[in-house]
Amino acid sequence: MSGTMAPPVRAWIGLGANLGDARETLRAALRALAALPGCRLAGVSSLWRSAPVDAQGPDFLNAVAALDTTLSPLELLRALQAIELAHGRERPYRNAPRTLDLDLLLHGDTVQADPVLTLPHPRAHERAFVLAPLAELAPALHLPGHAASLAGLLQGMADQAIERLAGDWSRD
Repeated sequence: MSGTMAPPVRAWIGLGANLGDARETLRAALRALAALPGCRLAGVSSLWRSAPVDAQGPDFLNAVAALDTTLSPLELLRALQAIELAHGRERPYRNAPRTLDLDLLLHGDTVQADPVLTLPHPRAHERAFVLAPLAELAPALHLPGHAASLAGLLQGMADQAIERLAGDWSRD
């Protein structure tokens, strides 16, 4: 028997956009995620509106997607960056407004820190626009390295303006 395929792991992807038609860009990003080889879109949160954190520009639209994947963390990161580029993502400076931002938040139980990729995402626990949609999809999930629940982490972020938008935004 030739090489066996690793079983899929659950990866959590943060989606955000605040330039152009952000809602349509996020829909297109979901389609691109679902089409990645070795990946299955397992769920998507509501759409959330949030003010930029450590940045300027228009409000962001944010969501989190659950992706079952056989891709390694680095392969998935490269795929996310390719999707961003296909949607006109530019990185003129840190926290610049963006047409599309895809963050690999978690990849199974992987914990790593190197110059290319840190898992879990190093600032996920500080951002309501990540924690609120993540808690909506997986309320029992704990971020490795943090004893508090997602709801507990969110309680410390009352100063970050975030609003859940009604309706199913993810379908055309």
